[in-house]
Amino acid sequence: MPGAAPGALVPGTAPGVSGLPALRRRVNAVLIASQILGGLGVATGVALATVLAQEISGTEALAGLAPTASVAGTALLSVPLAALMTARGRRPGLVLAYAVGALGAGVVVVAAVAGSFPLLLLGMAGFGAASSANLQARFAAADLAEPEHRARAISLVVWATTIGAVLGPNIAAPAGHSVSGLGIPAAAGPFLWAAGVFLAAAVLVLVLLRPDPLLTARALSPEDRSPEGRSLRAAVRAVRDSPMARLALVTVAVSHTSMVSIMSMTPVALGHHGAGIELIGLVISGHIAGMYAFAPLMGRLADRLGRLSVIGLAAGLIAVAALLAGTAGASHGRTATGLFLLGLGWSAGLVAGSALLTDSVPQPVRAAVQGLSDLTMNTAAGIGGAAAGLVVAQAGYPWLNALGAALLLPMAALTVRRALNRA
Repeated sequence: MPGAAPGALVPGTAPGVSGLPALRRRVNAVLIASQILGGLGVATGVALATVLAQEISGTEALAGLAPTASVAGTALLSVPLAALMTARGRRPGLVLAYAVGALGAGVVVVAAVAGSFPLLLLGMAGFGAASSANLQARFAAADLAEPEHRARAISLVVWATTIGAVLGPNIAAPAGHSVSGLGIPAAAGPFLWAAGVFLAAAVLVLVLLRPDPLLTARALSPEDRSPEGRSLRAAVRAVRDSPMARLALVTVAVSHTSMVSIMSMTPVALGHHGAGIELIGLVISGHIAGMYAFAPLMGRLADRLGRLSVIGLAAGLIAVAALLAGTAGASHGRTATGLFLLGLGWSAGLVAGSALLTDSVPQPVRAAVQGLSDLTMNTAAGIGGAAAGLVVAQAGYPWLNALGAALLLPMAALTVRRALNRA
């Protein structure tokens, strides 16, 4: 049809109700596969990002800027990515994000060869685009999901990241060895591999994510017949006008910020108490397992018990996690337990908050609101991650955990208020 967006449905060709289950399964399968690839690429590169930054800059003080640049890139791309998806659908947005992630990974390799720290930070910002794709994929799963199964659909896509996140750090060493004869520093090898993985994810989405889930949802929605109200300004208005949407936005932002802030400085705290690299790796692996492996459970709970109940669970889990980690001292087992619960709390908050956000705004403005949500959560987490080092340096790791728990107060207050209003 002339003027139609690629992947759009021609009027009258939207699948009927009987065809939706098969379409949902196909869309979810493509999204899960792309999440595995995307998670693999991100985890492979991030595993040695700080090491590469230290090698290029020559100082540990600047090493933390590499992952911070990646988080900043994820946040900065959220708005244009949401705008593209709002106008053209999920498929072109996801393809662009993975392509930019691949380009960023390539720039990191060039920076490593040239020994340029500013170029490294630029590449890491582009690398963060792949994380934007991974985050937005959870909303693509919700586009066609039945409302009563929406949290479960989101959680399955989040869970798929587990596979890549677990495999990524384990292939970082082989990836480094593979470039030994190419004049590329070993710490940059994982980024070369990540570039190839991101390109594979982009091709997978480009070829197989048809018809586009967002455009299909719009074709099936009687309330969405025009592009009016799909701007970022309209997204801000939609969140402002919906108390539940405000709670959802606060939930994903607070859960993500508390998690990133505490997690980012835990390896330093463990090192100060005599933990070696192997033990630190095990603690972080347990944390990642808590983040992703139990997402389907959180999705089922959110669908069965309600979004507010699971948001309350998220607040409780993160608070207990901060208490355990903040008072662990030299007890590595206590720290590990705290980090595992921190991952569980993040999972509960992200799944339930994302589902509630999608529930709470009209179909025409959903993609823009979802982009606003990712911008908010990643900006907040970027600030929290940068501030975490200063807090630990000035006051210590226990105070960082106390502040991480304090961030939960507005989230908990809004949840109680909304629950009382519903009663």
